[in-house]
Amino acid sequence: MDLLGSESAYPLDKVVDILLVGGPDDMRHSDRKRRAAIVDTKIKIEHCGGYEHFQMERGPGDLNGSSPVVFRWFMRTKIAE
Repeated sequence: MDLLGSESAYPLDKVVDILLVGGPDDMRHSDRKRRAAIVDTKIKIEHCGGYEHFQMERGPGDLNGSSPVVFRWFMRTKIAE
């Protein structure tokens, strides 16, 4: 998983459970739940020749580890050739 940016109000490198919601139907369920270091409110996932972009849906109070931080799909971009 590629994590975008570093300017964030969230604690850098805080490893939490994340849940990816929306996006392509062919993304495996196992790829939608993972542990990752959050460095920004947006992440991008390489998928089928492009990138699926997800944005954090919950606020910084949800980074306490009691439930996954939800990232919702908002767009797809193609990989430049």
